[in-house]
Amino acid sequence: MPINRYRTLIRAAALTLAALTTVACTSTPTPATVLGPDSRFSAATALKPASVIFLHPDGSGANAWAAARMLYVGPDADLQWDLLPVIGLYRGHLRDALAASSNAGGTTHAYGLKVGHASFANDNGAPLTRDGKPANSIAQQALDAGKAVAIISTATVTDAGTGTFLATVASRKQYTAIAKQMLDARPHILLGGGESLFLPKGAQGRHGQGSRQDGLDLIAQAKAAGYAVVYTRDELAALPLGTARILGLFAKEDTFIDKSEERQAKDGTPDTVTGAPTYAEMLAAALRAVAPHPQGFLVIAEEEATDNFPGKNNARGTLAALKRADDGVGVARAFLADNPQTFLIVAADSDCGGLQVWGEPDLDPAKPLPTTDENGAPMDGRDGTATPPFIAAPDKAGRRIPFGVVWASEGDVAGAVLVRGDGYRARELITPSMDNTRIYAAIRAALFAEPAR
Repeated sequence: MPINRYRTLIRAAALTLAALTTVACTSTPTPATVLGPDSRFSAATALKPASVIFLHPDGSGANAWAAARMLYVGPDADLQWDLLPVIGLYRGHLRDALAASSNAGGTTHAYGLKVGHASFANDNGAPLTRDGKPANSIAQQALDAGKAVAIISTATVTDAGTGTFLATVASRKQYTAIAKQMLDARPHILLGGGESLFLPKGAQGRHGQGSRQDGLDLIAQAKAAGYAVVYTRDELAALPLGTARILGLFAKEDTFIDKSEERQAKDGTPDTVTGAPTYAEMLAAALRAVAPHPQGFLVIAEEEATDNFPGKNNARGTLAALKRADDGVGVARAFLADNPQTFLIVAADSDCGGLQVWGEPDLDPAKPLPTTDENGAPMDGRDGTATPPFIAAPDKAGRRIPFGVVWASEGDVAGAVLVRGDGYRARELITPSMDNTRIYAAIRAALFAEPAR
């Protein structure tokens, strides 16, 4: 879909979520660049506050994006992610580990401080401080400054990559405590799964029974506080323009169902929960809601299936999740086209599974792949172990080449993660070597018109 068509769809008052997100953009790519300070923003240039979109396709390394490119658009074409013109190399080590956890990575993104592996908006339990004072997350700072804040996750809304921006707990498994703190912070938009975490144990919700042991009905509290509460993609799409506060709970737990391919086939389960909006659809709805805010906005949007499916070494599910993440990038790029005072930054915090493309000349597209590579690394075909290979989309010569996927791990590894971006000050704020603490620094500089640090 040409970028001009994206612009028309975003502007249209009768926009439906499906229309925005079902077709990939085919605009001419802008060559990616690795740059230092942008000459357009010299010391003599008056900086202006910007709105910020932070997209977090969790667990996605450059290697995984390469596989998604091959499968969906071909090795010579471009994903939406490829069209982001500014690149930095992400350095994701923690204070006590070289490979990140989602909760520590989320904490670092939210606070800009190097923390330990077990941290959830703290440093392995110790309170976070800045200049000798208690530290606030960038989302809380945005709220305190009167800006609109939207939090999105395709997992439960309490997931580590997003929960760390508005909650502080001793363990990432304190899901109900995280849910209460997030709602108490009163973000303008809160979209994802996890309805059970908002209802008392035994109380019947739209997607199942509640799990809270304290008897609190957070959904009732949200409605009393002025939130429109929705439970399906259709309900989200039907919200009237001008709805200022939205709580969307689209599944009992995650909006995806992460299992191995073999377990999926045995259980007959799809990748995603029926009726739940996609990542791109949630992002489109959030942007429509926060765009008119006079003080600007901060949107934090996590596609968590890109982390959970590789954690099950499910190559097909991982690549499908990356396609959904890429659709979200397309929505953000379209928004930037008509809203240039917006900074877009995209980054994971680790490379889950260490997915790599495997291929040899003249692979038989109908023949099952080996169960492992010669060094013992597990191998996946298009339907799991010992199945035929994936078939790449055509290259520029029209060839469709088979390939397999091999795995390095079932957990988070310190892979080739990239920071990518576009929009206002992107060439200044995204640097060639980007420590994980600089995600916070870049977001803050854009939000509050501060010099790059």
